[in-house]
Amino acid sequence: MTPELNTSIFSREAFAALGAPDLVYVRPIKASEILATTPVTATDGFNLDPNQTLYAVHRADGERLAVLTDREAAMAAALAHELAPVSVH
Repeated sequence: MTPELNTSIFSREAFAALGAPDLVYVRPIKASEILATTPVTATDGFNLDPNQTLYAVHRADGERLAVLTDREAAMAAALAHELAPVSVH
């Protein structure tokens, strides 16, 4: 689960501006987290093992932009959209 941003300190816009608008981070995520937070209709046609590790691309403020099957694809997708990805472990 992505931690909630404490907006009492910074607005989402101000927080995003700190990391520059093009900065995104890539982190591993279990498929079970995706399955728990995504409507069933959105995952129809996907065969996901809940223990499978996927890779999520997030904006600096924590908003998840995309989920891909491997780290290299997540980094490439960010670069293809002219974003500056960093890896989070």
